[in-house]
Amino acid sequence: MSFTVFRVAVLAITASAVLAPIGLIVYQSFLSEPFFQPNAEFSVEAFQFIFEDEDFWTALGTSIIVASGMTAIAVPLGVVLAFLLARTDIPGKKLLEPLALVPIFMSAVVLAFGYVVALGPVGIFSTLIKSAIGFVPWNIYTVTAITVIAGLTHVPHVYLYTSAALRNLGGDLEEAARTTGASPWRVAVTVSMPMVMPAVLYAAVLIFFLGFELFGLPLVLGDPKGILVLATYLYKLTNKLGVPSYQLMAVVVVVIILIALPLVYLQRRLLSSANKYVSIRGKAAKKSPLKLGPMRWPAFALVLLWFFVSVGIPVIGIAMRSVVTTWGEGVRLLDVLSFSHYLELANYPNAIHAIVNTVLIGTIGGAAAVGCYSAIAIATHRWQSGWVRLTDYLVMIPRAMPGLVAGLAMLWLFLFLKPLQPFRATLVSIWLAYTIVWLAYGTRMISGTLLQIGPELEEAARSVGASQGRLTRDVTLPLIRSGMTAAWLLIFLIFVREYSTGIYLLGPGTEIIGSLMVSLWGTGAVDLVSALAVVNMLIISAGLAIAIRLGVRLHD
Repeated sequence: MSFTVFRVAVLAITASAVLAPIGLIVYQSFLSEPFFQPNAEFSVEAFQFIFEDEDFWTALGTSIIVASGMTAIAVPLGVVLAFLLARTDIPGKKLLEPLALVPIFMSAVVLAFGYVVALGPVGIFSTLIKSAIGFVPWNIYTVTAITVIAGLTHVPHVYLYTSAALRNLGGDLEEAARTTGASPWRVAVTVSMPMVMPAVLYAAVLIFFLGFELFGLPLVLGDPKGILVLATYLYKLTNKLGVPSYQLMAVVVVVIILIALPLVYLQRRLLSSANKYVSIRGKAAKKSPLKLGPMRWPAFALVLLWFFVSVGIPVIGIAMRSVVTTWGEGVRLLDVLSFSHYLELANYPNAIHAIVNTVLIGTIGGAAAVGCYSAIAIATHRWQSGWVRLTDYLVMIPRAMPGLVAGLAMLWLFLFLKPLQPFRATLVSIWLAYTIVWLAYGTRMISGTLLQIGPELEEAARSVGASQGRLTRDVTLPLIRSGMTAAWLLIFLIFVREYSTGIYLLGPGTEIIGSLMVSLWGTGAVDLVSALAVVNMLIISAGLAIAIRLGVRLHD
């Protein structure tokens, strides 16, 4: 097979995988019944029902409030975190840099459960505070609490992009400002931040978009008080009528995609303009960290405080809840300590299946996904064609679909296409959904690795008569092997923490940890959820430890 045929085949498969689920969603939204019903006909009744439903507008308004609030919280905190770790002499950088990214790899549903058992009305920390001051000074079952928690746990996304931009800045402008007597904070506000503003705006748009795909936090913290966002409204829509209402669900999905697509396009425009703000090209001047002076240790404490609130509290809460038989006011910890929940978990067949399936999806599925991402990246590498730009847009489209939406779309696709129906009740359906959702992220990682290969190496291979296929096999692939390994480890971490994408694909034998936790939480099985959440955290911790040990750069 010639390399041209390979390129065409890869692009065709990518386009089909991305556009088929979206096309089916749009088609379903204009039907009067689920597509598999023989009496289904074209109609706009589903749109009329949704747009006349007060709960839909309430959910949309709440989503806008949460998305705006979490953006207002995450962006300034993420920028400060990025400046401290990338440009100053804050102590403990080797410890703080990995910690700063931990929330990205934590399952949102685990964090949500953790906050409930830690800060809920009878939570671990709540009962301790109440015994000390007589009342609990917070209520986590509110829109405000959901917004604050979401903002704090999304700080790493802002840190990731802002710190990368700050590391690419030359240090001469900051040094010049310091010689005039400007403090580190004055330098940050007047010099550093304006230079990386495109990256900050990109991150802000990302956070706002992620606000519309929030599911775990609003489901766990909002459900007791009837708080709805678009994702939970979609999840509960079937319960509203008591029958499968695919056409109504499709309308909500179309609305979410129509909101997200302009945001994804805006992100792309901001990313393309970021290079205009690079202050030094070629060999950069040596950069010395800005000295914080007496503020070094308060800055260190500030970072640790953020980490404790956003990760430490829920992790401690869920870990403690997993080893106590009961908890409440007046209960002594030593009297209720027990590992019985883990024994119950070991005897729960669905839980064992979920753990095994999650590890398989992360390892084997992650490797297969990296293979797909690599094929796309190699097919478009150094190809001067309009098809490359089209492919760039194609891989970004799944970002407009929250995980819950993507899982629902894949369910319909497997039901709609008869050749795919035998795979519906297998892990293939979950793997395909995961792979498509993270298409942009995976191809970007591999493309970044490919760009590090000097074109002179490829030219040398061509000069001795090597074909493009031979060049790719004998030169390109061996050179990006380490980059593919790093990508596999990062995809593993993402796949094992996923939960919303697999909820609609959950079935006997295809359980995964995240979606099973959501299902168990709905039945009130808090003990099993706590133990299963700890297992999930241990798997993620092991993956992170291996990635750091192998030198994978998590902040790139």
